[in-house]
Amino acid sequence: MQEKLKQIRALLFDIDGVLTDGSVTLMPDGTQIRNLHIKDCYALQLAVKKGFQVMIISGGKSEMMRERLASFGIEHIYMSVSRKIERYEDLLIECDLQESECLYMGDDIPDYEVMQRCGFAACPADAAQDIRAIAHYVSTAAGGKGAVREVLEQVLRAQDKWMDADAFVW
Repeated sequence: MQEKLKQIRALLFDIDGVLTDGSVTLMPDGTQIRNLHIKDCYALQLAVKKGFQVMIISGGKSEMMRERLASFGIEHIYMSVSRKIERYEDLLIECDLQESECLYMGDDIPDYEVMQRCGFAACPADAAQDIRAIAHYVSTAAGGKGAVREVLEQVLRAQDKWMDADAFVW
């Protein structure tokens, strides 16, 4: 596992069920509210600081979520994506990436094709059974409860980029 993690340059994530617990609160005006775990947020901004290409590929859509993720320095945020594999293939070309350099964390069937192809597939503890079966790493945490932090910490530790001067500044 450590050798695969040392090759990672791009970190790709789904939102619902990975960065969130998958629940959506509907407000009277139709706004959908999703919750992020602050430890996941910390790790995302640190990964950006460390020079990783952090990318979001989601079938869902939320301008509030887009704005929050962009505030961490994430530039590649794709929402309302119906076929994630197509967006993934485009990103490989656009960002000059090899599949072996990509980690993808997903939780459900729309993530399956990307997880089969990427260099390192990860998922939260509560991911769908078919997703857990193909993951290289299954977090001990559930989606939206620190699973992203856990996998990012593994990557950063493998590349000796954890607990240095950058880690102490948000």
